[in-house]
Amino acid sequence: MHPRIREATPDDVAEIVDLVIELAVYEREPDAVKLTPETLHGQLFGENPALFAHVADAEEGSGRRIDGFSLWFLNYSTWEGTHGIYLEDLYVRQDARGSGLGKALLVNLAEIATERGYQRVEWSVLQWNEPSIAFYRSLGAFPMDGWDTMRLTGDALEAHR
Repeated sequence: MHPRIREATPDDVAEIVDLVIELAVYEREPDAVKLTPETLHGQLFGENPALFAHVADAEEGSGRRIDGFSLWFLNYSTWEGTHGIYLEDLYVRQDARGSGLGKALLVNLAEIATERGYQRVEWSVLQWNEPSIAFYRSLGAFPMDGWDTMRLTGDALEAHR
């Protein structure tokens, strides 16, 4: 594990939520975040958590504690017959990009996956986000051609209750 990457603690929750908001601004959805520190705390540290987080500590003297984070959960492949990791969010503060923290966060997840016998780490990326796409490709990641992400939410979800 990269020396600046560690598992998130309850003390990190408020700052992780702030970084989620920064990510939403970057992804051009500044008003979409409904997450609160209380909600995230319960989901990460409550009984039987199904959500996990790692953080990238800032370099000493930077005035901040966290420069980035990964938020993830387990998925499952019936074809592989094993779990995988779904990376919900990966974010590194703008002024810390290029420092290797994004790669370190992804390598950390790859290490977890291989140690546990998982066969994949997956995530979604916005099609316009060329800098991130180039970064992911540089690590050997590739798009799943022929697959689209589908979502049932809001009124359509409620209609099936």
